[in-house]
Amino acid sequence: MKLLFDFLPIILFFAAYQLFDLYVATVVAMVTTVIQVTFSWLKYKKVDNMLLLTLVLVLLLGGLTLLSRDEIFIKWKPTMVNWLFAIVLLGSQLLFRKNLIYMMFHKSFQAPGSIWSILNLSWVVFFGLLGGLNLIVAYNFDTGTWVNFKLFGMMGLTFLFLLIQAFYMARYVNNRDLKSTSED
Repeated sequence: MKLLFDFLPIILFFAAYQLFDLYVATVVAMVTTVIQVTFSWLKYKKVDNMLLLTLVLVLLLGGLTLLSRDEIFIKWKPTMVNWLFAIVLLGSQLLFRKNLIYMMFHKSFQAPGSIWSILNLSWVVFFGLLGGLNLIVAYNFDTGTWVNFKLFGMMGLTFLFLLIQAFYMARYVNNRDLKSTSED
């Protein structure tokens, strides 16, 4: 359910673009993200930092898109989000000696510290490349192609990357944990 919640603005953006145009889709993304933040606050009394970051970027870049009638601003949003993810992951490890990938997943996997560093760095590289790929598509293809890439291409690449990560991490899954989970 959380995955649907996270991808809802992208899915609705895509649908609105197919039915109307990029400017209506931009308004839909902006409104949907505001609703997500409001819902999160009302239900949990907190809002995830990445959701707040997304809200700021979608409102800023969406607003610039609507005011200037220039599509490029909204096309930069996925790049900025991905590059900020990369910067946060890399910066937290280099500056604060905190591996955020480890902090999120260490209860699921027991792995040596070097493996967690590799995972963290692989996410940094992935987010960096995904942001760059978004710009290549945004600047070299028509808006319809970019919208399709934003939904299907980026989501597909993310799924593929997660699958590769899962195979890589499979050797570190504790079989005892799997047995106790399946017996419950």
